[in-house]
This record gives sequence, C-alpha cells and structure tokens, in this order.
Amino acid sequence: MGSMIKYSAMVTKIRAMSAKLLKEEDFKMLSELGSVPEVVSRLKGFPAYRDILSVLDDTDLHRGKIEKVLIQPLYEDYTKLYRFSGLEQRRFLKLYLKRYEVELINYCFRIIFNHYQKPFDLDYKKQFFDQYSQISIDRLIRAENIRELVEALRDTEYGTPLSKLVEAGASELFDYDLALNLYYFSSVWKEKKKILKKKELEIFTKEAGTQIDLLNLQWIYRSKKYYDMQPADIYALLIPIHFHIPTEDLKKLTEVSGIKEFSAVVFGGYYGKRYRMEEVDSIEYMYRECLHRLYLTERRRDPYSIASLTAYLFYKEEEIQRLITIMERVRYGLPPEPAAGYVKGVIGI
Repeated sequence: MGSMIKYSAMVTKIRAMSAKLLKEEDFKMLSELGSVPEVVSRLKGFPAYRDILSVLDDTDLHRGKIEKVLIQPLYEDYTKLYRFSGLEQRRFLKLYLKRYEVELINYCFRIIFNHYQKPFDLDYKKQFFDQYSQISIDRLIRAENIRELVEALRDTEYGTPLSKLVEAGASELFDYDLALNLYYFSSVWKEKKKILKKKELEIFTKEAGTQIDLLNLQWIYRSKKYYDMQPADIYALLIPIHFHIPTEDLKKLTEVSGIKEFSAVVFGGYYGKRYRMEEVDSIEYMYRECLHRLYLTERRRDPYSIASLTAYLFYKEEEIQRLITIMERVRYGLPPEPAAGYVKGVIGI
C-alpha cells in the first residue's frame, strides 16, 4: 500500500505521457515517407513534437540540428517526472541523470578531438543542465583542449578519473570514452545501494545488471567482428560487473575464435534461453529487444515503483533515437530499418 501511495501521482502522470508516445504504425508511416521535410511535417502532427519542431524550417533539416531539437522532449519529460516526484524518487532521478551527463561529456570530447571549427553549440542543453546537473555548461564551452575540458569538470565527480588520464598522457579519444563509461557504470552500480531499498533496489539492480551484461556482449561481438582484437585487449574494454553472465561464460565469449562460436555460447546461455533467441539480425537488435522485454515485464509486475519511471524514460530515449534513424534512412534513400519493430511504440499501462 505504501508503494502505491508513493507512486500513485507519478503513475498517473506517466500514463498521460505514455499516450503521447508514438505507436508502431506511426513509425511505419514515417519510415515510408520520401523526404526529411515530409517526416518533420508529419511529426508536427504529434503532440509531443508539435511545438518543438515548429522552430525548424527546410534550411535547418540537417542531422545535427534535428538531433538538438528532438532531445528537448526527453528533457521536458524528465522535468515533468522530477516535478511529480517525492524526495526518494528525486534522488533516484539524480542518479539516472548521470547517463545524460556522460553523453554530454563524450560529445565534448569528440568535438575537441575532431577539431571542429564551432566546437560547442550547447545552448540547447544549458537550461536543463543548469537546473539539474553538477556540470556547468558555461565552463565546458570555454575549453579549447582536453586539459581545459577536464579542468572544467574538476568540481564534479568526473574530474578525478579523467584527470588521472591527463596526467598519464592519454592522447586518444578512445581512452577517455572508455574511462568515462567504465566510471559511469561502476559508480551507478555502487550508488544504487545508497539510494534504493528492498524492492526498488531489486528492480533497478535487474535493469542495470542486464544492461551491463548486454553491453559487454555487444562490445565483445564488435571487437571480434570488426576489429579482430585479441582476448587480452577485449578484457580491457569490459565493464567489470557480471550479472547473469558467469565469469566462465564471459571467458568463453572473449576467447572463442569466431562469431559463429560466439553466437553459440550466447544463445546457449542465460539471455538466449531467457528470451528464447536462436538468432538475431544484429547484436544491437538483441540489446534493444532484451531491454524492451525486461522493462515491459518489470513495469507490469510492479507498476507502482521505479519500474514505471525507468520504462518510460527508456521508451522515450529509444523513440528519439529511432526517429533520428528514420530521418537518416529517408535522407539517403535507404530501405526501412530491418528490425523496425524493436521498440513497440506505446507501453500500455
């Protein structure tokens, strides 16, 4: 009863917000259009995107501009959920926010390493991060090199692990990206125990642990298929947390000689059996499909819990990424994505 009382207002709000998520037929319709202006025009007919897309005209329809506009509904939804949250829920949302902070820092690293002439166009993120984050956009945009960027993060939790890389003379984008992601997952895994209790901790542990397992699988697969990396180098990439993949299975996956053998171990293990997967179009599809099923199951099992929060944010994030993918495919005349149904549209509550 306590959980129902604590989450009743939140779940009511999420139900209303879920009604605005795109349905599968909406994605299908958008993917069959002939140009990006047509996609944008149709998107303006959906409540979640009507106002935010009104600022675009036909001269603004390049990928960078569209991504900047489409991220705004996610930030707006996070803000709505935060306002409907109690103290415990807000503490959790602060923990969840780290994923957006890491995305921002990684973006800044890419800008500096690639020497873009207009390095930091972050105005579209400033209001959101000024309100909720420990990171100062004003400090980031003044950085002209990696040392200055890390110095701009000195007063945040990311300053110490990144400073160690600078002091060690790290000079590759890959080094900073890897260190940041390893820090993020390790810190979230540790901090969840301070913020969540009992059932809530169990739910988030399952969600975070599954994501970590699936990311490790994805990175092992890519390392073998695209880069022909040796096991010792692959081990260095992996998040040092094992949830449903035993250490011995992870060792097998890392040391098998090819993709066929890798697939056999995956489909014979927990995720292949749990989600009844014998083959997939891609490892990325498997990642999204497993998470989709997990979030849907957890939300249905415990709707008056953080499961409703995490499920909604997951679906919103995937919706935005899918819209960006559709626009890119339409722009270049490519066929609709093979796994067009990996996000099943609205999550019924």
